[in-house]
Amino acid sequence: MIPDRLARWGRAPGALTSRVRAERRVPLIQVVKTLAAMILSWFLCLLVFPGQLPIFGAIAALLVVQDNVNQSLSKGLERVVGVLLGVGVALLTGEFLGQHSWLFIAALVAGLALGWLLSMTPSAANQIVVSALLMIALGGLDLQYGVERVVETLIGALIGVGINALVVAPVRTLPVHEAIIALAEDAATALRRIADALDRPRDDDWLERMHREARALQAERARVHTLLREARESLRLNPRSRRFRQGLAADDALFQRLQPIVTQIGGMSRAVYDLYEPDLVTDPSVIGMVEELRRAAHDLERLVRPALPGSEPPEPPALTAPYTIPQPHPEHWVLIGSLMEDLRRVRGRITGELD
Repeated sequence: MIPDRLARWGRAPGALTSRVRAERRVPLIQVVKTLAAMILSWFLCLLVFPGQLPIFGAIAALLVVQDNVNQSLSKGLERVVGVLLGVGVALLTGEFLGQHSWLFIAALVAGLALGWLLSMTPSAANQIVVSALLMIALGGLDLQYGVERVVETLIGALIGVGINALVVAPVRTLPVHEAIIALAEDAATALRRIADALDRPRDDDWLERMHREARALQAERARVHTLLREARESLRLNPRSRRFRQGLAADDALFQRLQPIVTQIGGMSRAVYDLYEPDLVTDPSVIGMVEELRRAAHDLERLVRPALPGSEPPEPPALTAPYTIPQPHPEHWVLIGSLMEDLRRVRGRITGELD
């Protein structure tokens, strides 16, 4: 009974682990940088404030070493502001309510209320509460202790940002390039599958698989969108950004050409799936279109696979001229016309005529 309920609620063991595990492991260099920032912050804060455990500085360094430099700066600012406001909350609530056990509850309520009033992000509001509780638990209501903790946090945040920026600052451009190439190749495969559907009679199961594979390109395109956003974010405030910006701009331009092609392929697949008839394969117009679809697939792969230096020159484009049909079949003209328009747009994107 219990396993059935867990499965029904989406909380089976596999689902539970997926909620706490990332899709990809954090690079080891990031873990080492985080550890180095925490240790350096710890000892530097001990030098500045001897006799005090530098917990605030170590926590700041831990939180600040993020996936990219821009996020590190944002987290550092968020942490410093959160500690500053949290210390203020602890001191003010303590001033009005005195040193009582329920002061923690009062500080918690006041911290969340302040974060809400200032329209702060949830993580920033949480920083206020956590800082206020730590302030009360470790330093009581001493103003000097609070000021020192703010300075300590600033030291940890600066060290975290500095290490993340200066020691192999993370760059996320390579996954974008690889994903764009994969998207183009999968789109070419989908075009060939559409051509295969028109080359010989196919059953419903075969057409269903063809259409499902074409629809999968939409999710793949969304993934490239996400990777592009992460890549741009990784280059902001990054000392290594100059050498990568040109390549990312080229990948972005290529992706802008691929996006409408994916849309057209989805439309072509849908049209074939909805309007397919076995006698299509004998229509002379369709026979010629099969060849044009395969040529488009060839040129789409050629678009993302330029010749390497010293290698043989790439094959010439196969789409040498637009495909025309003088008079479509009277029964299949809707499908043929739809495919023709989509093929025209695919060809225009590949050749650059529609850019």
